[in-house]
Amino acid sequence: MKALTKAEEEIMQVLWKLESAFVKDIIAELPDPKPAYNTVSTIVRILKQKGFVGHEGHGQSHKYHPIITKEDYTKSFMQGFVKKYFSGSYRQMVSFFTKEDNLSLAELEDLLRELKSKKP
Repeated sequence: MKALTKAEEEIMQVLWKLESAFVKDIIAELPDPKPAYNTVSTIVRILKQKGFVGHEGHGQSHKYHPIITKEDYTKSFMQGFVKKYFSGSYRQMVSFFTKEDNLSLAELEDLLRELKSKKP
């Protein structure tokens, strides 16, 4: 799966939230200062070319919807992230966040319980 740019990911976050939207609806969900209509329209067309977004015709407009789920993208992104920054080791990633005090002992224990409950 291709990686998204920051701008593409911002648009996808809106589409995942709304499930389907016209460009004007996407713009309404974005923070101020709002990007230009043509900018958002161009990004949505790029997302369509990358296979992330589909559309339905509504007269001369298009209503866009995500083809890739947020969960599938997150999984792919995290696998790439762990591979790129932690040599593919989730253990190294957890160790890093624990050492950086970004993950408390209670959070780590919660995570371990969750992982154990998902084992087959």
